Amino acid sequence: MAMHRDGNAGEKVSATWINRRQATAALLASATVPFTPAVAQDAAAPASPAASPAASAAEAPLAAIWPADDWAESTPEAQGMDSAALAKLVDFGAAQGMDSLLVTRHGSLVAEAFYAPYREGLKHAVNSTTKGVVATLTGMAIQDGLIASRDAPVLDFFADRKVANADASKKAMTVGHLLDMTSGLNWIEPLSDAVPETMLQLTRTRDWQGFVLDRPMAQAPGTGFNYNSGNTHLLSAILAHKTGGSTLAYAQKRLFGPLGITDVRWRKDPQGLEVGGWGLYLHPRDMARIGYLYLRKGQWNGRQLLPAAWVEQVFNPVVDMGFGTSNGAPAFKYANGWWSIPSRRAYFTAGFNRQLIVVLPDLDVVVAVTGRRHYPLPLFIDHITAAVRSREPLPADAAGQDHLAARIRDAGVEKPSAIPTTTPELAATVSRKAWLLERNGMGIQRLVLDLTPANPRYEVTFDSGRPDLPREPVAGPLGLDGKYRTAQQGPHAVIAIKGHWLDAQTFQLISRSVADGEVTVVTLKFEDGGKAVNVGLENNWGFRAQVRGRGE
Repeated sequence: MAMHRDGNAGEKVSATWINRRQATAALLASATVPFTPAVAQDAAAPASPAASPAASAAEAPLAAIWPADDWAESTPEAQGMDSAALAKLVDFGAAQGMDSLLVTRHGSLVAEAFYAPYREGLKHAVNSTTKGVVATLTGMAIQDGLIASRDAPVLDFFADRKVANADASKKAMTVGHLLDMTSGLNWIEPLSDAVPETMLQLTRTRDWQGFVLDRPMAQAPGTGFNYNSGNTHLLSAILAHKTGGSTLAYAQKRLFGPLGITDVRWRKDPQGLEVGGWGLYLHPRDMARIGYLYLRKGQWNGRQLLPAAWVEQVFNPVVDMGFGTSNGAPAFKYANGWWSIPSRRAYFTAGFNRQLIVVLPDLDVVVAVTGRRHYPLPLFIDHITAAVRSREPLPADAAGQDHLAARIRDAGVEKPSAIPTTTPELAATVSRKAWLLERNGMGIQRLVLDLTPANPRYEVTFDSGRPDLPREPVAGPLGLDGKYRTAQQGPHAVIAIKGHWLDAQTFQLISRSVADGEVTVVTLKFEDGGKAVNVGLENNWGFRAQVRGRGE
């Protein structure tokens, strides 16, 4: 099930926190709905780039088409793209755990897929794509004269605070250093499987701004890249302070409103500030609007919302992210909250488990993706570029378009998992029995399963001592036929759950928090004739635990 995760790694459970993904599972502060994960923070380090297929020559953008209430739609061929190649891209998404895929070219929507049980109309957690949005707002605040420049000293914005370790190096830290992840603050949040120790410490404090500001310096600002969600949280604090108290309100005025983005959600820290490093929920089509703003060099329908020079910094990054080289040059670079693969001229925001806004300026393409797992980013970019065949329209391809439409329809149809043909006798013994679990990181205290075919359901009671967890039991339907059953759990969460018997003693639940991209597996091995149970808990954020349970 998509479970809550605990920020206290010291609880007495048999989980071992061995890597970054597992540690990320601790982020559930302020969650209020069962089976709804807190959002993790960033995309894992990508694989080294593979050789890129031949791409078309750089193009000057055509006359811009501006999305109004919605995107204009077009056949791929009318925009110089190949439907058959886009069908392969849709299939790539299915194989790589995408939740949604949206492709635009020349300002028109040419392909859009939703992978069941995710569906159109749901906002999706964009994780560290939030950083790119906060950075964009920072550029707008500079344009508005609310922030002097990228060179403005960070500590000047926090003159009302007594900041620890305020040496000359920290006093030299600027807004630009926060934007480029070169602040020099002592911070452990590597883009690898190592534990993001400092980020976890941040989530356990009551004053996130103070925690980040008080960190000692590990190196002089500007010395080198070090990923740090605290950097963008300070940017959110600066934005809130300089724009009237709310980063979201400023975003609605300067970014979301002008772009026609009306339905967003943004998590807050314990002091009510919008989280700068993650926590934003957007619709895929609205993610693409942000990418299109960058494709059009910061202009939107005649208004220069973001300085063109700001976008040029993104498209000409200088900070080496340290992921190796490609033809002797850095394989990945960073600027103003955006990643890039210079060898592919690809620029993108990147959130954990591949929440992406991709801009390919040479090809006049914007792609928005949400998902549930990591995959090699260069390979994904190559799949996109392979579909671009011409700057001008191609001959109509009815067969190719029909094939693409079929692959998109297929993505939206759930594929049932294999299930056993018989139900073990133990099912009747354990059904409707309450199982009391040992203290565990997900906060599950009591679990009831009805595994009878007539009305399979679950009911979960959480630790009442955890203020971040529901006080009332949570219940919903459970699919036993290889397909998910979905239920609304609170105002923001759609939960899909199914289960099956692995053998005569072992039942497995698979749950998805659909709008968060979290997949959780709960494996219950019943023992002593159904009087005791050993429970394995794991999810795609990296949480792993084994706990015991007994029948009530």
